[in-house]
Amino acid sequence: MINFQTSPEQYKHWKLSVDGAVATLSMDVQEDQTLADGYKLKLNSYDLGVDIELADAVQRLRFEHPEVRAVVVTSLKPRIFCAGANIYMLGTSSHAFKVNFCKFTNETRCAIEDDSRHSGRRYIAALNGTASGGGYELAIACDEIYLVDDGNSAVSLPEVPLLGVLPGTGGLTRLVDKRKVRRDRADVFSTLAEGLKGKRATEWGLIDDSFPTSKFLQAIDARVAQIVGGQKKVGPGIKLNALAVGAGLVPARMDSDVRAGTPRPYRDRRHSRVQIRQPEAESRKALCRSNCARA
Repeated sequence: MINFQTSPEQYKHWKLSVDGAVATLSMDVQEDQTLADGYKLKLNSYDLGVDIELADAVQRLRFEHPEVRAVVVTSLKPRIFCAGANIYMLGTSSHAFKVNFCKFTNETRCAIEDDSRHSGRRYIAALNGTASGGGYELAIACDEIYLVDDGNSAVSLPEVPLLGVLPGTGGLTRLVDKRKVRRDRADVFSTLAEGLKGKRATEWGLIDDSFPTSKFLQAIDARVAQIVGGQKKVGPGIKLNALAVGAGLVPARMDSDVRAGTPRPYRDRRHSRVQIRQPEAESRKALCRSNCARA
């Protein structure tokens, strides 16, 4: 069973740090820490386990850290930001798993955009190396994209020329609808396995700007300072505690004695049912007395 519950102290592939109004989300995928056997997560490629951590980080920033106004998404590996979804993982997965994997990763990117839209928090993709495939799709989900101009790093969507499939996490849609890249350029870009580098990528609207290696970090810091400057203070966040979830199988009918919050899957009917009960009457009275005493 895949466990979607995690927390920053359990992360294997991401490092989340918060310093006042600025958060840094650094990708550092451990190639041997895979969700299944048979592949390695080289070049910051990802599987579902990597994206589960990213989804958790986005939700924690949204609810636990409302004071954060800028999130820098970057990589701790030199000369590589992210190589996208691991193709060996996809090659050994069932069709159903691949469909749900792409759905989950796209929902994670949608969560980034939703957070930015409703919380006023800006996500900055600081590409300190090449971003290809799903790696570039992650960058497009951010509000701004900056690429290091080291003569080697590029952005690309190589799925069509290398794999014969379309990008699976909203790459082409966001390229045209969000970044307003011309459709003819988007078509050409999606056929270039090597992608485009700094100057041309900026001209085409694939990134917002590029900076030489010696000035890259300073440029990112300067942009972050512009974003957080003059921001008003906000109230405290809400701690996301771990959920105590139990699971059980019911072969044919609904168990009349379902514990609160316990999912009961019906494998034969392809659905599950969750029953959530309110506190018992005596517990509610005790809670009211406790609240009144504090008041």
